[in-house]
Amino acid sequence: MQGLHLTADLHACAAAGGLMTDAQALRGLCLRAVGAAGLTPVGELFHAFTAHGGLTGVVLLAESHLAIHTWPELGAVTLDVYVCNVGADNTARAEQLMAALVEAFAPGRIERHGLQRGSLAA
Repeated sequence: MQGLHLTADLHACAAAGGLMTDAQALRGLCLRAVGAAGLTPVGELFHAFTAHGGLTGVVLLAESHLAIHTWPELGAVTLDVYVCNVGADNTARAEQLMAALVEAFAPGRIERHGLQRGSLAA
C-alpha cells in the first residue's frame, strides 16, 4: 500500500449554485471533478442534514476515496482526497481533483495538508 492523502479546510466560502446545501448540486460537482481528474467512481453517498442545512458526501474511487463536508452556517467546507499509487502514480489526479473542488467553493482562506501514506515495501 502506498498513496497520497490530501486534506483542505476551506473558510469564508463564496460558493454559488447551492453547493453548500443542495446534495444533488454537490453530487454533480464531485462526480464531474472525479471524472475530469481521470479517477474512477465505484460508489457514492450524499446526505443532507436538516438541522443546519449542511451536507456530507463520499465518492468511493477505484483508487480510494473523496469525502466532503459542508457547514453553510459557517461558510466552511472540509475536503479529503486519498488515492492509492500502486500500479499507477495518481498524485497528479488527486491534486487536480482537490484543485477543482477548492476552486468551486471559492474560499477566502484555505488550510491544506498532504501526507504520503504507506510504502511499497512489504
